This record gives sequence, C-alpha cells and structure tokens, in this order.
Amino acid sequence: MTQPPQPPNEQPPQGGFGAPQDPPPGGFGAPQDPPPGGFGAPTPPPADPFGKQPATPPAGGFGAPQTPPPVDTPPPAGPPQQPGPGYGYPQAPQPGYGYPQGPPQPGYGYPQAPVPGRPQQGYAFPQGMPPGQPPQQGYGYPTAPMQQQYPPLQNGNGNGDKKFTTRMQIIVAASVAVVLIVAGGVWFASSGGDDGKKGQASQSSGGASEGKGGGQGGTVGGGGTEKAPADPKSRVTFQLPKPKVTDVTKVDGSWLTDKAYVKTGLNEIVGYDMTKGTKLWSIPLAGQLCGASRHMSKDFKTAVLFEEGKPTKDKKYQPCNQVGVIDLNTGKMMWSKSVTAATSGDAAVRFDGITLSGTTVAAAGTEGGVAFDLGTGAERWKPKVSADGCYDMGYAGGEALAVVRKCGTYDDPQLVVQALNPTNGAPLSSYKMPPGVDYANIVSTKPLVVAADVGDTAGDGSGISDFFSIDASTGKLLTRIAADGEKYAARCQSTKVESCQKVAVGNNRIYVPTEDHEGGGDYGDTNEIVSFDLTTGKPTSDRADAGDRYTMFPLRMDGGNIIAYKAPPYDKGGQIVSIDGSTFKQTLLMENPGEASARDAESSFSSDYSEMLYSAGRLFISQTMISKTTGSSLSGKDYLAVAFGTG
Repeated sequence: MTQPPQPPNEQPPQGGFGAPQDPPPGGFGAPQDPPPGGFGAPTPPPADPFGKQPATPPAGGFGAPQTPPPVDTPPPAGPPQQPGPGYGYPQAPQPGYGYPQGPPQPGYGYPQAPVPGRPQQGYAFPQGMPPGQPPQQGYGYPTAPMQQQYPPLQNGNGNGDKKFTTRMQIIVAASVAVVLIVAGGVWFASSGGDDGKKGQASQSSGGASEGKGGGQGGTVGGGGTEKAPADPKSRVTFQLPKPKVTDVTKVDGSWLTDKAYVKTGLNEIVGYDMTKGTKLWSIPLAGQLCGASRHMSKDFKTAVLFEEGKPTKDKKYQPCNQVGVIDLNTGKMMWSKSVTAATSGDAAVRFDGITLSGTTVAAAGTEGGVAFDLGTGAERWKPKVSADGCYDMGYAGGEALAVVRKCGTYDDPQLVVQALNPTNGAPLSSYKMPPGVDYANIVSTKPLVVAADVGDTAGDGSGISDFFSIDASTGKLLTRIAADGEKYAARCQSTKVESCQKVAVGNNRIYVPTEDHEGGGDYGDTNEIVSFDLTTGKPTSDRADAGDRYTMFPLRMDGGNIIAYKAPPYDKGGQIVSIDGSTFKQTLLMENPGEASARDAESSFSSDYSEMLYSAGRLFISQTMISKTTGSSLSGKDYLAVAFGTG
C-alpha cells in the first residue's frame, strides 16, 4: 500500500481517560499531517511502453490430455489437485498472531477458472482445526489433505473378472444420472430458482454497515438508492478556491444534506448551494476547526472540534478544546463548550477526535474522553483520574458507539476495544488487542471491525497489517484477516481512531482495494476491489476490476451495494460506479469530463488526503488539509473543493 510520506508523529504523553474509568493527566502536541500528493496526475504514456508478457500455461494437473489406460486397468487413484490462485486475489486466511507462517502463495490475482473434471474445494481455505483452538486466519495456513472422492473401480462381475461389463456400465451410468438430477435440484433450490425469490430477498437485505448476509448463508447486495442517470456524463458544477494560509491548516469535515454541501473553511464552516456553489450560510468559529465527525443525525446535525482562539505571534498553536454541535440545515451553532477535569488541571481538556452515535457526542484525546447529549450539550461522562493509567484514546460512532482504550506504559502499551452503552459509557464488551499494537483504528462499529498494524509489520505507512472482526455483544474475536501491505491498499491514520479510508463494511464482508499493478494494455496500472468474510476470515469470490489504466477504491456502502471511485488515467475523467453486492456487476453512475481543465482540477486532489462525497448524481471532492502549496493544479489554480454533477 504505497502512500505519500508520513509526517513525524509525536508520541503523546500518557494520562487521561474517557468513559467510566480513571485516567492520569497528560497532553499532546500540535497535530502534524503529511503533505498531500495528487492522484491521477497527468502523465504522458511512456516512450517505450512495456508490452504484455506471455502467460505461462499451468503445468500438469487435471485436464491435461492423458493416454487412456487399457479397458481392463482401473484408473490410478489419487487426490485431486487444487487450482492455484492468480494475481492479486486474496490469499487464504492465516492463523492467529505469532503462528508460524506457511510459504507464500503464487500469483497475485483472481483464482483461475476451474478445470473441467477437477473437484473444487475453494481457494486454500482451512479445512478444519483441532477442537478448542481459536479461529485460524491469514495467509498460508496449511489445509487438511483432500480425501479421495471416488474409489478405484473394482471387479465388475463379482467373479474376479476385472472387465467392466456392459451391465455394470449401465448401472453406473444410471447411478450417475440420479446423482446429477439430485445435485441439480439442490443447486436450483439454493440458487434461488423458485420464482425469483432470491431477487426479492436481495432487494431487502444488507444495510450500509450492518453486515447482513454474506458468509452466513444469507443473500447480499441490493437495497441501494443510487440509480444510473439517463446520461452518466458529468460537468464541473462549481469550484471553491483555497483560502490563503501561511501554515499547514486542517480543513477536515464535509457533509451533504438535502439542501446544501457543507465544508470547513478558514475559521468557519460554510454551507453552499449544491448546484451553483453559492454561499448559503456561514458559522464563524473562535479558532480553526481541529476535528469533525463523519456522521450526521437523521435531522442533519453533527459535531465538531475547534481551537479556543486564532494563532497569535506569541501563541502559534492554540489548544483543540472546544466542542460544538451544528445544525447543517439551518447553519446555526446549537451549542459549544469546553470541559475541565481532574486529568487536565485548571485547563480545559484537549481532544484529538470527535464522533456521533444516536444522540451521543463523544470526544477523546490523551487526557481522556467526554460525552454530551446531542440536543442539549449536557455532559454524559468525563475523564477521571485512573490508578491503572488507562484512558479512552478515541471513539467511533455511527450505528453504535465503540472506543479504543489505552492502558499500560509508553514502552509497553495495552489496547482494549470496547463496545459502549452510548447513554452512560458503560462497556458492553471488551476485546484485548494482541501484543505489538500501539494504535488501533475502528473501521466499523456495527459490525465491529478494527484495523491495526501489529508489530509495525505493514511496512508501507498504511497503518494496517490486519483486520479484526469482533462480536460486539461478547467481545469474542470472530476472525483475524491478514491484509498484506504489498497486496491491499486500504489505509488508516495511526493516531486517529476513526480515520480509515478506501475500505467499506457491509453484507458481513469487508471490501478492500488491491494495490495497483500492471494492467492489460501497453501501459498504465489497474487494480481490483475484493472482499473477506467477517465470520470466517476467508476471501470470497467477489472481484470488481477497475479496467485498464483505471484504479478504484470503495467510498461507502449503499444498502447492500458498494459505491466506488475510479481514479482516471492522464487523458480521462474519473468515474463513480455502483457494484452490486451479490453479482459484483458494475453500474456506471458518473463519468467526469476528459477535457484538460476538468482533469486538472480533479487530479489536484490526493486520494489519501481528501474527502469524497457522492449522492444522487453529485460528486464533491475536497481537501482535508491546506498549505501554501497544497492543492496546486498544473494550471496553478488552488482548490478547496470541486463539484461534479450529471443531468
């Protein structure tokens, strides 16, 4: 997962706490963020494009022509072989942390088509484990040997004669016919051949983050609201210029309502007309925004963090200690406040991140966690001094509320992931992360999925070496999925609990993009989106190809479907597609202009350091951080955001 260079992360001092436990005091420095880099920047084709390499045919195996044995010689018995994986397709799950690894699997792609006559058993999945063992997952776990499915032919006439008599041939043929009829009936029933009932179920199954079906015998896909327009070709509807700044400035936060596109600016939050880009309203802030929830309530309210003042000559970095709730429909600040606690002394508690779940606003940092009522701002809990040195380092919201809690020492931290009661912060369940995890990111709260770089083994700055699927009701680990940094391209900011990008969770699956690799054309890279089952950890058969010279990654779920962005080659515009969660068929929702000025604006945003929102034929791309040079396009124009629309 090749990423732009990461900035040096200052390690925060220990202390503080969140929900109902007690933390010691501490502080944190000014956040540092890496400089962005554009994706899809115009690059002419190479002067000497590299051609395709001839494919190497599979060696031996079933399906290769064989010399038929004499009629009175039984065919040789032996276990059928398993098809080898191709280029980029998820490898078989590996065992838990610390288990010896198997040899690397060949290839990097989608599994090869099965050879006629060869029995199938999936793609190197574990075939069983000793009773009482924890779930096995990851790459290279040894499979149990397949048993011979059919015994060698025995004497055909019962008197010692080895000839396969005509009578015996008729009996065997009839038996095979019966088996095929029964198997066909079972397949027909299981594939939904009963008056189209499968299609009906698909339309009502699977939420954006509920993870229904998929891997547990249920149907997946369908239920989405995004439909293909009559003409998917888009146009640039408006561009927002970048504010003038003298230093690196965070501008996280963008939201869509049914009336406005809302974006963080310089010391303000602004609502814009979704079509024209004209300013509808503005909420001034005491200082620059320093945190924003990615969630909204059903009536378009959200939560933000901002600094207590603007930078001065004597105080360049202001503390991030103000919590506010804004109404995105009316453009009003409903309430704002700071909090003092025993962990922060006389000063206000400082925060690193904020989220929203139901009617609970939760903010946390190295001084602990605080929660408020969304409507009134009343405190639900705040930090207390903790004798064990534990504190809530960050929350994740959405359909449920979860926390990453940090205990132990600076040199030997212990992280615990907890599902919380959003009303009082009481833990509903706890899962202790394995040794070697300094930071953890919550990808989804329902189902509960966590990403971590175990032992700093990712090696690519993505912050992800493994995904952990956890039963939120019991705290039991369902499965651990290895996410090889050389194969998969999701990413998380290590110090931000709710910050993962290029990943989506739904249909009881996690959807991730593969790393870019050489495509099928004369030049240019491509990649795929693939998935893993969140109960078993096994890779599924899902695969969506970006196509030659395009690369793609998921933006979000739409019911049981996946909304994905396709980064374009140098001479085309980007695309938005909807991927059916059941068939993985792609439907084109938007294709951006290929003309130079539009390409220039689109490619000025880094996919790793920008926010993308798509809804009902409108795409908004915006910066999360700006500086003197951030966002500069080839034309020299600097953008805070750019919008595209169809129709």
